Amino acid sequence: MLSIAIPICNEAANIGPLYEKVRGAMEKIARPWELILVNDGSTDGSDELLDEIAAKDERVKVVHFRRNFGQTAAMMAGFDFAKGDIIIPMDGDLQNDPEDIPLLLAKLEEGFDVVSGWRKDRQDNAIKRNAPSIMANRLISWVSGVRLHDFGCSLKAYRREVVEGVRLYGEMHRFLPIYAKWHGAEITEVVVRHYARTAGTSKYGLERVLKVLADLITVKFLDRYQQKPMYLFGACGLLSLAFSGFSGVYALWRKFVNGESFIQNPLLMLCVVTGMIGIMCFLMGLLAEMIMRTFYESQGKSVYIVRATRNVEGK
Repeated sequence: MLSIAIPICNEAANIGPLYEKVRGAMEKIARPWELILVNDGSTDGSDELLDEIAAKDERVKVVHFRRNFGQTAAMMAGFDFAKGDIIIPMDGDLQNDPEDIPLLLAKLEEGFDVVSGWRKDRQDNAIKRNAPSIMANRLISWVSGVRLHDFGCSLKAYRREVVEGVRLYGEMHRFLPIYAKWHGAEITEVVVRHYARTAGTSKYGLERVLKVLADLITVKFLDRYQQKPMYLFGACGLLSLAFSGFSGVYALWRKFVNGESFIQNPLLMLCVVTGMIGIMCFLMGLLAEMIMRTFYESQGKSVYIVRATRNVEGK
């Protein structure tokens, strides 16, 4: 089964055409499908329109949030309620084309686990949207090692097994291919169509770039230090303590060799401050280690992922 998951936030003018486009595209594919529409706290009457569609088509599931939780939360809800072995998220503003879904499925049939859409001819504001997006995509590719042209394109196709159990927060839905890569997924991308918005208003602004950069730091931390956070905090602590020791020795040398008063020399204060920072880094590292172990052990999570076995009986 195919599961199409679409977050909806104040898209009343687009809901009817969106449903018709998705239904038309899916009826050309000889596979069962379902449409999950997640109402992310809409206030423009979108909830009534969604319920009307669900009432006349049982293949449509509607999930209403109590308030606006953001696109990432809405997308994760779509994944949680999806029953298909292939999950396809997309935007609800008609800028993605459901007719491109067969292109994604064709790539999955070639053996890939994740297929990402690439809005090569993006129909958005060049200064406010396109230019920051190009820079952000290059930075994300460089930091993560996952080479994609368009992390922000919602139109993607995932095999259920590579995203099952993944939890995302903030603006991290765009980093889902990176999480899938950590689970050993094979990733590719295809060029998809993109249309200018004709109804409704965009919810994105330049401030989102800062949120993406902050989330990228989190992703990089999880990639390198999720299982051994002490490596990062310990390194910072050692560096701070080394700087503290150097400052203290130099302050003493200037005191007893040059006869310079500690009052006139800030190095002693710098020694104390950096020494305290170093100790705090070690304590934070130990605390992070305890949290990490609680995370894995309390939920029975494994620190490895098995792709396949031979002649091994299940537990």
